[in-house]
Amino acid sequence: MTIWVVGDGIVGRRIVRMLPEADVRTHDPRREPAPAVGAGDVVVLAHPVDHAPPARAFGQDGASVVTVGDGLDDTRELMGLDRDFLASGATLVIGAAFTPGLSGLLARYLSNEMATVDEIHVAVHGTAGPSCARDHHRSLSGRAVSWRDGEWRQSLGGGGRELCWFPEPVGALDCYHAEIASPLVLQESFPEVGRIDARRSARRRDRFTAWLPMLRPPHSEGRTGGLRVEVRGSDASGARLTRILGVAELVGTASAAVASVFAAAAAAGELPVGTVVASSADLDTVGLLRRIEAAGIRLQEFTGVPQSS
Repeated sequence: MTIWVVGDGIVGRRIVRMLPEADVRTHDPRREPAPAVGAGDVVVLAHPVDHAPPARAFGQDGASVVTVGDGLDDTRELMGLDRDFLASGATLVIGAAFTPGLSGLLARYLSNEMATVDEIHVAVHGTAGPSCARDHHRSLSGRAVSWRDGEWRQSLGGGGRELCWFPEPVGALDCYHAEIASPLVLQESFPEVGRIDARRSARRRDRFTAWLPMLRPPHSEGRTGGLRVEVRGSDASGARLTRILGVAELVGTASAAVASVFAAAAAAGELPVGTVVASSADLDTVGLLRRIEAAGIRLQEFTGVPQSS
């Protein structure tokens, strides 16, 4: 059994480093023909183009697939491949990255601490490599989706300003609705929740120039990024609860940690057959989070109590 990592960017290279004990082979789709994937292999798609077409092809060959991306239309198409992967007896993990991915695991962990869940709010800051920076730029002028009281609502990216507090050293940032797939994935796992949305941090210049081509070449890698997942609900007695978990880490490093953990789990046969999202109740959420922490990603919970220096 081989784990193939498709993509030679920041995330792809770090996934390889985080799987030192596996038989890992890399593939650059820009320069090489399709890899000779066999039944039982695992393919991690970490390249910037749409993942649904190659995922379908690899699944037909009997390989399990882990995708690293948050394209809205691409995610919808991936979620429609459940029957294909069930038929081949393989697993498709959709969105094993910063968000979707880690955000889904944190949302499931927090929801398991509550009797009922009413709202899930995700906020993300930062980007990995150049492709991620371009996606960030486009998302602020794209179609932002949110789930509200049993129906999908759509708005233009760049609105819905909200001040979100991320773990230090990121701190407080203005965040806005953007074209992010997290609500789509979370609603699949939490159909009973009334409100689900996602926001992305942005400066005033980012919002005003989102409709234009990027004014300067994207950076090779962004600074420390942030993820914040807020879940609101109630305990068994009916008392209202609000719980918040977050991460402050390089986006490429955190995404690679999530993808490598899911790839290893798929290789070990620990994941269900068919399509899988990180927020699924069928997964060993605590075990997966422990593996991500073991890869060096520090999870932080907001308690409202200041820490002494």
